[in-house]
Amino acid sequence: MNNQVNERQERQQELTVLENSTVTRQILDRVGDKWSMLIIVNLGVQPLRFKELQRRSSGISQRMLTQTLRHLERDGLVWRKATPTVPLTVEYGLTELGESLLAPLTSLVEWVNGNRGEIVRSRTGYDKSHGDTDTDTEIESESASPQTAGAIGAE
Repeated sequence: MNNQVNERQERQQELTVLENSTVTRQILDRVGDKWSMLIIVNLGVQPLRFKELQRRSSGISQRMLTQTLRHLERDGLVWRKATPTVPLTVEYGLTELGESLLAPLTSLVEWVNGNRGEIVRSRTGYDKSHGDTDTDTEIESESASPQTAGAIGAE
């Protein structure tokens, strides 16, 4: 019993640190946003040129991809290599720090894939009990095959 109380107190202290750390929140916002996760996972397979990365990250605009890559490069997660050809060839890949982020992201994707059926059922039950008709129309059915972490956003 005392062990559980101590563990809860430790978790509460960790959360307090999170609440008080602007840098921690900024980093979590960056690595947790939709496009950053997709880019990191795609670059985790192999370094890619800009257009190929855009194709694999279906739905991202050129402007958003450029902006996200700049942020990830600034944070030290992505490297950029420009080769002076005509036209200019630019390739992106993960730094060692970026590669170290793949395992936690993969775990998160596996958790989502393992629990999405339950989450969809919960959403459906909530929507029915609250009379919500304006729900997310892109929810996959439970029977759809889950994507692997390496194939997120890949076509």
